[in-house]
Amino acid sequence: MHSKLTRPLIVAAAALAVGGLVSTGPLLAQGTSQTVAIARIDIQKLATGFRASKLIGGTVVNHAGDKIGTLDDLILEPNANTPVAILSIGGFLGVGDHLVAVPFSSLTINKEKIVLPRATKEELKALPEFKYASS
Repeated sequence: MHSKLTRPLIVAAAALAVGGLVSTGPLLAQGTSQTVAIARIDIQKLATGFRASKLIGGTVVNHAGDKIGTLDDLILEPNANTPVAILSIGGFLGVGDHLVAVPFSSLTINKEKIVLPRATKEELKALPEFKYASS
């Protein structure tokens, strides 16, 4: 049987053992140096930007207000930081549509519209058709 002092000693020993396993500082593998380049971002300005999830599916119009398609997707080119907009031209509910790629920078976006100035449906249909790569 244990004496009245044995139990507190066991609890204290267990606490010290667990405390020795918990580190208060960073744990790094020996010889491993980690550096991450972090750029400052104005998060207040960023918060007023446009979310891709809200833009995708939106109607794209030209400067005259004519509907010329919908924004199907936004893609980042490999090894590039510039997004490309994939537009769906024509078709109905995804059937018979013609996908084209245009630089995202060519679009003008405001709260109500996505505008591709000076574009027509016919001009966009004449562009090479974009096909998603099979994964």
